[in-house]
Amino acid sequence: MPGGRLTGEDRRLIAEGLAEGLGYTEIGRRLGRPASTVMREVTRNGGPEDYRANRAQEATRQRARRRKQDRPPAATVPVVGGGGRDPQQVQEFAEFFTGLVEQQGLPRMAARVLTCLCVTDSGALTAADLVQRLQVSPASVSQAVNVLEQQGIVRRERVPGERRERYVIDDDVWLRSTLAALRMNDALIAASRRGAEILGATTPAGARFESSAEFLLTMSEALQQVMDRWRQRVAEREQGAAPS
Repeated sequence: MPGGRLTGEDRRLIAEGLAEGLGYTEIGRRLGRPASTVMREVTRNGGPEDYRANRAQEATRQRARRRKQDRPPAATVPVVGGGGRDPQQVQEFAEFFTGLVEQQGLPRMAARVLTCLCVTDSGALTAADLVQRLQVSPASVSQAVNVLEQQGIVRRERVPGERRERYVIDDDVWLRSTLAALRMNDALIAASRRGAEILGATTPAGARFESSAEFLLTMSEALQQVMDRWRQRVAEREQGAAPS
């Protein structure tokens, strides 16, 4: 039933659509459901390459059983109502977003911490806040934050008047992350060029390193242009918002 929970038949059609190479929009059209519903279902159950209808159906039954047997405390929900929000929708989105960024390569706990910060209006939480909301150990939070810091996604700041630190995410999160990626690209470009030099640019291995360096350099230049355009757009927006 469109709008209700996915059925076993829905999941079979999703699996068939993925096997045909269809996108989420087309699969959703066949099911009469939003593409976001299909994307969330696939992301939660193995991703496009590993989605299986029977396995997804069984995993859903298991999750429903666990929720009935051991409902999580309210503190595990990153945002609880307020501002006209539906807590259930917020929680479902948080789970979906966590799975999405996890698919991009973040460890599970780092993905959970990132999502918790993203759905918090202040964009800033202490280690104690994260421990309480996610119901995990302080060590798990610390390790996750270290991963996010290394990628330029999260920064630390002192709580005013206190010795505690809080972890902050803001509107520039992806800009900082891209800057971190550019720094890594620079290191890879230098290493690839060195590899080509040592192995010999005329050998297959050396040519591979040379081609890699060329590609990474092209990507870095493109990303730099994107960031420059973004900074210009932000500056124009701030100029327009400034009082005359």
